[in-house]
Amino acid sequence: MSQATAANATIKNTNRWSTRQLVTMALMCAIAALLSFVQIPILPAAPFLTYDPSLMPAMVCGFAFGPGAGFAVGAVAAIIHSLMLGEWVGGLMNICATLFFVVPAAAIYARKHTFAGAIIGLLVGCVIATAGAVAANLTIGVWFWYGSADVIMPLILPAVLPFNLIKTVLNSALTLLVYKAVSNLITPKKDQVKGR
Repeated sequence: MSQATAANATIKNTNRWSTRQLVTMALMCAIAALLSFVQIPILPAAPFLTYDPSLMPAMVCGFAFGPGAGFAVGAVAAIIHSLMLGEWVGGLMNICATLFFVVPAAAIYARKHTFAGAIIGLLVGCVIATAGAVAANLTIGVWFWYGSADVIMPLILPAVLPFNLIKTVLNSALTLLVYKAVSNLITPKKDQVKGR
């Protein structure tokens, strides 16, 4: 290759995400990892079930950059949390929660890029994540935590189901608030939505 050709050659970024998106995702991973240490009991009947808002940054990234980015942020934050506390089963459960909540909501929003699309996506994410949490407790939870389904079955209706519904609704409300505030700062210009 001649010097003139080399000087005129442009480097094309073939990565799925731009450098700016990767930096934003890394920042959101750090925020999500920090938020995972906020543990708020919601149901007095089941104080061991605690709410943390760590899925909100993952959902914000999912809305901004697509379901893959949202899942990556949530999964990395869950891994960081589990490595710091040595709770790999909890980390696996959180990765499942990210898969069930963030991916469907972000996928719907990617297809219907409007406020209504965001609401529909979040509602679908709430339903799938709640059902997924029950399934994860009856499989991963039984295999590694409870030892028997008899331990968790009596808590499904009074604790696991309402807790996960409340958790996903709170994360959805936070996502709407935060995403509306920061979307034009982090979303690629071509994907920005004007107004509601």
